[in-house]
Amino acid sequence: MLARLWRSTFGLVVLVALAFSAATVAIGAIAYEVTHEALEEQLDHRIAVETRALVAEAREGGIAAVADAIRLRENARNEASLDYLLVDHTSRQIAATIAPLAPLASGYQEHFGFRRGNETGVGQSLATPLPAGMLVVVADRRDLSAIDRTLALLFAAALTAMLALGIGAAVLVGWLTRRRLSRIDATAHSIIAGDLTQRVPRDGSDSEFDRLAATLNRMLDRMSALMDNLRQVSTDVAHDLRTPLTRLCNQLDRAAAGDAAAIAVARLQADDLLEIFAALLRIAEIEGMAERRALAWLDLSALLEDMAETYRPDFEASGHILLTNIPTGLHIEGDRRLLAQALSNLLENALRHTPAGTTAILTAKATRDAIEVMLEDNGPGVPSADAERLFQRFARAETSRTTEGHGLGLALVRAVAIGHNGDALLSSPDRGFGVIVLLSK
Repeated sequence: MLARLWRSTFGLVVLVALAFSAATVAIGAIAYEVTHEALEEQLDHRIAVETRALVAEAREGGIAAVADAIRLRENARNEASLDYLLVDHTSRQIAATIAPLAPLASGYQEHFGFRRGNETGVGQSLATPLPAGMLVVVADRRDLSAIDRTLALLFAAALTAMLALGIGAAVLVGWLTRRRLSRIDATAHSIIAGDLTQRVPRDGSDSEFDRLAATLNRMLDRMSALMDNLRQVSTDVAHDLRTPLTRLCNQLDRAAAGDAAAIAVARLQADDLLEIFAALLRIAEIEGMAERRALAWLDLSALLEDMAETYRPDFEASGHILLTNIPTGLHIEGDRRLLAQALSNLLENALRHTPAGTTAILTAKATRDAIEVMLEDNGPGVPSADAERLFQRFARAETSRTTEGHGLGLALVRAVAIGHNGDALLSSPDRGFGVIVLLSK
C-alpha cells in the first residue's frame, strides 16, 4: 500500500499529511503530559503549604486549634477551596469538610476518593500524622480533569484539522497535477498521431511544470528539426545524387561497349559518390551527438593559429591572402578533430569559391557565454536568395556551380557548432562573404 502511495502526487501529499498528523499527536502528547504534571505539582505545592500552616497551628494549640482553623475555612469556603479531614487515633472525625471513601494512609495520594454531601469526587491528598490524630488536606481534581479534557479536545481538533487540510491538499495537488500532466499527455498523443507541430502549453509562471513544458518543447523542436532535416536529406539525396549516378551509369555503358578509358572515369565518379556518402554519414554522426564523448579542454587560440599556418601556403600559392586576428587564451571544452575539420571546410570554401587576390580574415573573440570564430572574405559573395539555404545539405550558390564541391561543407560546420552547444550563421560584411561559428564556453 505504501509503495503505491509513493508513486503518485496524491499519495505523497497524503503521506506528508500523515507525517504531520503523527507529529501533531506526538507534540500534543508531550504538551499534555507536561501541562498535566505541572498542574499536579501546583496542587501538591498548595496542599503542602496548607498542611504546614495547620501543623503549625497544632504545635501551638493542639488538635483543637486545628479543628477550629478547619471550621473557619469551611465557613469561608468557595469553589477553589481545599478540603480537610481531621481524625483522632480511633479514626473518629473531629472536623471535616469531606468523608473518605477508603481507609486513610500517611503521605501523598494522587487519587483520593471522597464524598462531599451527596457528591463524590477524586482529589490529591496529603495525610500528616499529628500527636493526637491525623490531618488530611485534599485538593479537588475536578478543575484539573476539566483542563485535561479541554487539552484533549484542542489536540483532537488540531489533529482533525491537520488531517482534513492534508486530505484537502492531497486532492487539490492531485487534481492540479493531473490537469497539468493531462496537457502533456494530450500533446504526446497528438505527436504520436503524427502532428509534430503540437507543443505543451505554458502559463509563464516559471513553475516546475512550466519549466518542464519548456524543456519538452525544446526537445520537440529538436525532434521536429531532425525530422525536417531527414526529409530534406532524403529529398536532396534523391535529387543531387541522380546526376552523378546517371553519369556513372553512362560511363559503365561506355565501358561495356569497349571504351577502356570509361572505366577510369567511372572509378573517379564512384570515389566521388563515396566521398559524398562519407560526408553525409559524418554529419549524421555529429548531429546525433555521438562525438560528445570526445570533448576535452583545449586551447582554441592555438588550434586557430595552427589551421591558419597550415592553409597559408595554399592561400599564397593560389594568389589569396589570409590574415588573422586571434587573441591568446581562448579555451573551450570541445573535440579538436571536429573543430579542425569545420575550420578546414571554411578555409577550403574561401579558397575554392573566391578569385585570386581575395583577402580572407580569420578572427576570434570571447563573449559572456560563447566564443565567436569568424572567417570573412572580400570576394564576390553570394546572392541573398542563396544565403538563406547555404547551411542545408547539397546547397550551393549559383556562382559556385562551376567549382568543385558537393554543398556539404557548411552543413558540416553547423553540425559541429551545434555539437558544441553553439551554432553557425552568416555574417554581414560590407562586401564578400562571411561565416560566424559560435562555440559555447
